[in-house]
Amino acid sequence: MTRHHPESTSLMEFSAGTLSDPHALCIRLHLEKCALCRSRVDTLESLGAVMLEQQPLTDSSVPAASTFDAILARIDSETAPVKSPQQRQDLIKKLLGCDINDLPWKRQLGDVSMLDVTDRFPGQKERVVLQKLSSGGKAPAHTHRGTETTIVLQGAFSDNNGIFNQWDFAVLDHNDNHRPVAVGHEDCITLSVLSAPLKLTGTFTRLLNPFMS
Repeated sequence: MTRHHPESTSLMEFSAGTLSDPHALCIRLHLEKCALCRSRVDTLESLGAVMLEQQPLTDSSVPAASTFDAILARIDSETAPVKSPQQRQDLIKKLLGCDINDLPWKRQLGDVSMLDVTDRFPGQKERVVLQKLSSGGKAPAHTHRGTETTIVLQGAFSDNNGIFNQWDFAVLDHNDNHRPVAVGHEDCITLSVLSAPLKLTGTFTRLLNPFMS
C-alpha cells in the first residue's frame, strides 16, 4: 500500500501533459500501483475536458492549486470504488532493457550504488539516476541544492519523513537534510530526478562536495 503520494499540483501538471518526461515517468510508475492517485488523475482529466468544452484554455482560465486541492479533498471523501488497474507494460524494463537487479551498478559511497540513465531522456535538463542502497545500509547524510523527485522501485527506506515502501513518492529540496536507511531484507532501489547535485552534510563526507556532479 502506497502512503506517500505526489502533490496535487504535480498530478494536475501530469494530467495536463506539462511535466518533463522523467517526472512524468515517476508519476506513471506511482499511478500503476496507486488507485487513489489514478482516481484523482481521472477526475482531473475529466475536469480538464469539461473546461476545454466551455472555454479556450488560457493562463487566466486555469484554476488555482487551492481550487484543485478542494476538488481532490471532495474526491477523497467519496466512497465509490476505484476501478481496478488495467494491465500495463513494465515501464522500467522497457526503459532499461533488463531487470533492475541485472544492471551494471557503479559503487558510490559506502552502501550506495548508482546508475545514471539521463541519456535515456534526450533533451531533458534534469539528471535521472537509479540508486541502490544495500539491505540494512545507510546513505550518507545530505541535503539538496535543487529539487529531487524519487520513487521507490524495490524494497523500502526510512528517514526523518517516515518509511517509504515500493511505489511511494517523495519530493525533497534544500529544506530536507536526511540520511536514508534501507529497511527490510532486500536492497532498496529508487529512481530519482535531480535538478542539481546533492550536498553532503556529514562530518567527513562534506569534504567530497567539490567532486559531486
